[in-house]
Amino acid sequence: MSRAAEETNRRMLRARDAMDRAYAQPLDVPALARIAHVSEAHFTRTFRATFGETPHRYLQRRRVERAMFLLRETDRSVTDICFQVGFGSPGTFSRTFRDIVGRSPRAYRKEKETAAATGVPTCFTMAWTRPTA
Repeated sequence: MSRAAEETNRRMLRARDAMDRAYAQPLDVPALARIAHVSEAHFTRTFRATFGETPHRYLQRRRVERAMFLLRETDRSVTDICFQVGFGSPGTFSRTFRDIVGRSPRAYRKEKETAAATGVPTCFTMAWTRPTA
C-alpha cells in the first residue's frame, strides 16, 4: 500500500472515529471533512470507497445501533431514545430505524421482550438482530 493511500485511510478513520464518539451530536459533511483535512466532495467520495457506505448512512446506522441497545436495556420512551441518539424528529427516527432493522422501534422492543421471556440467549438475539449495511 502506498504512503498516500495509508494517509487517506488514516484521515477517513479519524473522521469515522469522531462519528463513533459523537454520534448523538449534529455532525455534517463539512465538519467531518474538516476533521479529515480534505474537501467535502473528496471526503464523501473517499469515505464511501473506503467503508462501502456514505458518511450520512454510517452515522444513521451507528445511531440506530445505539437506539437498539437502549430499546433492549432501558424503559425509556421511543421519543426520548430518538433524541438521545441524535435524531431530530421521531418520524425520521422511526423511518430510518425501520429501513435499517426491518421493523419499527416499538415492534423491535416488543420482540426483544418476547425473546427475553422465552429464554433465548442474549448472544443469539444480538447476532440475529444486528443491522447490516
